[in-house]
Amino acid sequence: MKYEINKVRNIGISAHIDSGKTTLTERILFYTQRIHAIHDVKGKDGIGATMDSMELEKERGITIASAATFCQWKGHEINIIDTPGHVDFTIEVERSLRVLDSAILVLCSVGGVQSQSITVDQQMKRYNVPCIAFINKCDRSGANPDRVIAQLQDKLGHHAVSLQMPIGLEIDFKGVVDLVSMEALYFDGDNGEIVRVEPIPESLRAEAVRRREVLVDTASLFSDELTEAILEEKEIPPGLLWSAIREGVITRRITPVLMGSAYKNKGVQPLLDAVNLILPCPNDVQNTALDMKNSETPVILSGDQKDPLVSLAFKLEDGAFGQLTYIRVYQGSISKGDTIINIRNGKKYKVGRLCRMHASQMEDIDVIPAGFIGALFGIDCASGDTFTAPGLNLTMTSMFVPDPVISLALAPKDNKSQMNMSKALNRFTKEDPTFRTYVDEETNETIIEGMGELHLEVYVERMKREYNAEVITGKPQVAYRETITQQAEFNYIHKKQTGGSGQYGRVAGYLEPTMEDDFVFENKVTGGSIPTQFISACEKGFRQCIPKGPKMEYPVTGVRVVINDGASHAVDSSDMAFQAAARGAFLQGYAKAKPVIHEPIMKVVVESPTEFQGPVMGSLNQRRGIIIGAQDEGPQCSIEAQVPLAEMFGYSTVIRSLTQGQAQFTMEFATYKQVPKQIAEVLEKEYQEKKKRA
Repeated sequence: MKYEINKVRNIGISAHIDSGKTTLTERILFYTQRIHAIHDVKGKDGIGATMDSMELEKERGITIASAATFCQWKGHEINIIDTPGHVDFTIEVERSLRVLDSAILVLCSVGGVQSQSITVDQQMKRYNVPCIAFINKCDRSGANPDRVIAQLQDKLGHHAVSLQMPIGLEIDFKGVVDLVSMEALYFDGDNGEIVRVEPIPESLRAEAVRRREVLVDTASLFSDELTEAILEEKEIPPGLLWSAIREGVITRRITPVLMGSAYKNKGVQPLLDAVNLILPCPNDVQNTALDMKNSETPVILSGDQKDPLVSLAFKLEDGAFGQLTYIRVYQGSISKGDTIINIRNGKKYKVGRLCRMHASQMEDIDVIPAGFIGALFGIDCASGDTFTAPGLNLTMTSMFVPDPVISLALAPKDNKSQMNMSKALNRFTKEDPTFRTYVDEETNETIIEGMGELHLEVYVERMKREYNAEVITGKPQVAYRETITQQAEFNYIHKKQTGGSGQYGRVAGYLEPTMEDDFVFENKVTGGSIPTQFISACEKGFRQCIPKGPKMEYPVTGVRVVINDGASHAVDSSDMAFQAAARGAFLQGYAKAKPVIHEPIMKVVVESPTEFQGPVMGSLNQRRGIIIGAQDEGPQCSIEAQVPLAEMFGYSTVIRSLTQGQAQFTMEFATYKQVPKQIAEVLEKEYQEKKKRA
């Protein structure tokens, strides 16, 4: 490990699903000689791509967890994180971009800027990550890099400028023209490892000259020296052009575009050259921490190895040797045997084993210096914790964690699975902040929440494989309520005679609906017809009926109970007798008070591109939703509605398919409303069947 900080690059590879991120990473590792054979993502040869080390990833041909690796290219150290493309695993992209200095935005030359490309771009903006764009799959039928560059400008608002142009497209894609050095590059050999440099074909020369002028013009905004050279009409050396482009990239004012086909082994080496030449090293990026002693004043970190340590744990994994914590060091260094402090809880840890990750393999090292990404073993912490040297009280800002949008009910098949399921849930919730779990107090079900159906499906599958926990999944039960709609009187006598003193109590009064509280009890008994010492027993008896309503065993809400008469017996009356009388009185009055079922209504806000406003409103109406309002905010529109919770299960999948994955929604509890008659009948039928089975 060399420590020339200006020759270190920390890059992420992010894109929409199936744009070729993992294939590109596989080629980068091959050309930098980290691996010696290329394998397919889908794992047709039974091996699968290096970065997809999880069994599930190989089977499905998708990336589920971000994976880190490192390689060397022309004297530069490149740390790479390959991230998933599915919106369900968005936290993996979020936490990777939080600790990286730059990124490669991969775009498909046919699909162009797609929904997840927009999400990834927003995440890059959030953390101010400079990027270069790589237009992949130029060999595919329908490839059109120029259209993709136009989309980069229109849809994402990037100042995109092309550094290359393709030589042929689709099946005729042969190589690229480098507009900086004005040479044609071809990729020979079995795996494209030999880069052949030739003069630009005559047919493309005029177009290449025109495009280079655009590139030079754009780059001149970032370099006075380059502007002078243009004005004096001097020959522009490539070095000067590269440094001007680099200046624009670091300040996020331009996005250079390269192109190729990772699968066909074309255009990857020039991309690696561009990473070295124009992406920032750790010292080019300003990182700040908050000073906890000084009311969270921002402090700029030096990035110097000799200064006290400041580092951020950004990802956890449960490995064979205990917890593996991925860490990015921003200042100072971590060595074996060092003492480090977790700022969140003040705990001290002694560093044991340090390693660098190459997908699922590890390489032991002695030190992780500033600007590098590594991993620690056996240190108990949470994702987003800051570790510093003793005496420092600085914390890094935490990353953005989106709220879950979908939930599932889980039930273990047997006792053994119950134990294993709780172990798995503990681990998964610790590793993934967007995966949450809780036990619903009313329905007593274990509920898991996540970012999408695929997200939860993957975790259920992992429980089965990694923990041998067989679970049954189902829709979570909706927390319905019961209430009454009119006043009803009761007059109930509880009498029981069993040898010795018996039980006697009479309670009379009425029930009525109330908006004040779930349950209100009023005592209007006069003349001591119920002795004062038994009034609290009456209230207790009524309260016992509230958690499980007589109609369908849902909790009862909005009931006022007034007692105004009763009777007692000198010997047979007791607390027990009046509790039983109150329960009987409640059942008697409740049956006459026309009970109904209430359901939870959610406030749903959908944010969608304006062109999908109609289908989104339609989908909410179909779900018994009431649209409250819609407003346009630029190219996006925000639609607010009230929709019953029972109709919202699976909505995230519906909305994604309606809007090509570009809409998202948030949901929070609003109120309870009466269930429509036909739905109440269905619920009652289900309840009767359940009772029969029980």
